[in-house]
Amino acid sequence: MSQRLADYRVFLGEFVRSFHSTGAILPSGRSLARALARHVRQGGGPRRILEVGPGTGAVTRWIIDGLDAGDTLDLVELNESFVRRLQERLASDPLFRAAAERTTIHHKPIEEIGGEGTYDVIVSGLPLNNFAAENVREILGVMTRLLRPGGTMSFFEYVGVRPLRSLVSGAAERKRLRGVSEAIASARRGRAIGRDLVLPNVPPAWVHHLRSPGKAPAQAAG
Repeated sequence: MSQRLADYRVFLGEFVRSFHSTGAILPSGRSLARALARHVRQGGGPRRILEVGPGTGAVTRWIIDGLDAGDTLDLVELNESFVRRLQERLASDPLFRAAAERTTIHHKPIEEIGGEGTYDVIVSGLPLNNFAAENVREILGVMTRLLRPGGTMSFFEYVGVRPLRSLVSGAAERKRLRGVSEAIASARRGRAIGRDLVLPNVPPAWVHHLRSPGKAPAQAAG
């Protein structure tokens, strides 16, 4: 409980300071976190796993709980307060500490992560509906580039946010929201393998699951 309260304090503070990049007043709920970590928890290691925008680690704990022997985890987080909180959890939280030696935090935007076909599983907690359409296209494009053939990517959006905002927004905001919708639809085209409707979350959310075209490399026998 003390860990959760600490997360809430950090998250609320960053929501007040930077709503644009935080996107929610509280960390992801348990049901949303489990849905985002679905493909991590299906196993099949050793794998390289990437979480983008882990925040205070609400989804990270479900990812860590689903790691197989030999899996490694990279966390890409831009917010300095969230980075410090993740470092604290890797040092003191028993669940996080067990994976600390195979977890790396990258304090930078996802756009600065190089490589191609690097990760078997990518999970994103970024609030895409808050970003400019060109940023959403770039972020989804980078994550697609980083995904290995046959790898999976999961990201979320809150149910009904864009239609509701469009009803009360001016022309410029409606244009931005249409661009975000188009960017998400483009990323899903030919890659979507399903989506989860997470009603218990506040607010309810869709979790989109994508698979990179091609066949994943065969895992070595262990």
